[in-house]
Amino acid sequence: MKSLTILAINPGSTSTKVALFRDAEEIWSDTQRYDIDRIREFSNIPAQEPFRFEEIRKALKKRGTKVSGLDAVVGRGGLLRPIPGGTYSVNEPMLEDLRSCRFGSHACNLGAPLAKSIAEEAGGKPAFIVDPVVVDELMDEARLSGIPEIERRSIFHALSQKAVARRAAVDIGKTYESVNLVVAHMGGGISVGAHLKGRVIDVNNALDGEGPFAPERAGSLPAGELVKFAFSGEMELGDLMRRIVGGGGLVAHLGTNDLREVERRAREGDQKADLIFRAMAYQVAREIGSRAASLSGDVDAIVLTGGLAFSEAFVKSITERVSFIAPVKVYTGEDEMRALAEGALRVLSGVESALEYITA
Repeated sequence: MKSLTILAINPGSTSTKVALFRDAEEIWSDTQRYDIDRIREFSNIPAQEPFRFEEIRKALKKRGTKVSGLDAVVGRGGLLRPIPGGTYSVNEPMLEDLRSCRFGSHACNLGAPLAKSIAEEAGGKPAFIVDPVVVDELMDEARLSGIPEIERRSIFHALSQKAVARRAAVDIGKTYESVNLVVAHMGGGISVGAHLKGRVIDVNNALDGEGPFAPERAGSLPAGELVKFAFSGEMELGDLMRRIVGGGGLVAHLGTNDLREVERRAREGDQKADLIFRAMAYQVAREIGSRAASLSGDVDAIVLTGGLAFSEAFVKSITERVSFIAPVKVYTGEDEMRALAEGALRVLSGVESALEYITA
């Protein structure tokens, strides 16, 4: 079977990552970084699409890559209606929901439109997205809260979690659809998911800061105290949300979102830094224990991934508390570009069928 050439596109708030793959092997990658003042020239995120499209074309030209040689283009999934995990063909209902920001505005909404535009320029090649953040496979019990008007939502690092779960399954000699895993993605936000034979049946909403506190997230907070704080008159809604997402966790306690800096301070005798370091690891371990209960204790492996997994001390602190549940496997860093390419490759090679997005 001939090798397949896949272009992956991952838009961020002030950058666009582009990478070319031959099957699952990266050939080259390019990260385009934009000055914040340039981004502010656009009235909204959808208005950035033509600009980013031209920047991607420049990157392809610089690398000597002709779009005619592509077999498919895959983009990061955006804020759509809740959908099951998988690889989705980019269609008109999806493009309409993303360009209108119907379900929320974020730079990742540009992933599918950009992929579709490049794919069309390549002669009508397939365009996909893979496991967007809105992947929702929660079991009914996991959706409910104690207030009927407030339902738990599934928003998490689906692309990273699903990709690393597949790798872990292969490493233990099984398929993703035949194993039960607890996967913790640990970055600026931390999400911990219970993967039951290919479905994430429970996970904390990392976007809104639920779960363990993280480098930039406040984590789940005591409800009563949060309500009192919110109505204290000390801050507006926007200020409070920034304290929860972006200004919480390590940033709030220690003024940095860099775990390496926290670890350095702790080694040098900073007792507060040491406590915060251990507390964050403890909260991740506690969340893992909760997800093990979601799987009724039937766990084939616990998987730790993301940027924080580079810290051996952090991983050790978590492992000491959870290794009694199942073996712990560590996959350092985040490889979203490869995960995108792998999702497209599964469809192109016939391992999976592409899913169709239907608007709500």
